[in-house]
Amino acid sequence: MKTKFIVTAALGLGLVISLSTGAQAAGEEPKTMTGASAKMLANTCAGCHGTNGASNGPATPSIGGISKEYFIEVMEGFKTAETPSTIMTRIAKGYSSEEIKAMAGYFAAKPFVKAMQKFDAAQVKKGGKLHEKYCEKCHAQAGQASEDDSGILAGQWTPYLSATMADYVGGHREMTKKMKKKVNKLMEKEGDAGMTALFNFYASVK
Repeated sequence: MKTKFIVTAALGLGLVISLSTGAQAAGEEPKTMTGASAKMLANTCAGCHGTNGASNGPATPSIGGISKEYFIEVMEGFKTAETPSTIMTRIAKGYSSEEIKAMAGYFAAKPFVKAMQKFDAAQVKKGGKLHEKYCEKCHAQAGQASEDDSGILAGQWTPYLSATMADYVGGHREMTKKMKKKVNKLMEKEGDAGMTALFNFYASVK
């Protein structure tokens, strides 16, 4: 009787594993250890970052379409408090690294929706030249590219970009060596006016 129970249990477990594997092979989205799918996890971000990461602004960035690497880097930075924030540190601590990776894949697959916002047309030409000189090597395609750990700049909300750059320039957020070198040169030659021109350029890119 005991032997029959063990065999039956083993067959049952094998069936469960087989059904699970078959479902994923059929295209079902793999789930995390908690059982939450990437979509379920991503939906918790919609309140601030908009549906599918398309922010309604203006102080909250759009995250749909950003690279997996960038999403993970930023979220892990919030989680360890290495990256300063108002509430994101508390939010990020609620997710495991596995869940963060799942959300990264979800948002990376979504399109980046550019913010519809006003800009000063007189500043755009100068901003474009400054971008080409100081930013294009890392933020390619006029700031539209999402590659590796580079964030998307073109079409991002201007108030968000302004606040984030203020954190970088003020030393509240750490820059990479390459970024720090470029930003310091920009600030030395152009000052705040240079940053303003850049922001207007990014707001204009369609």
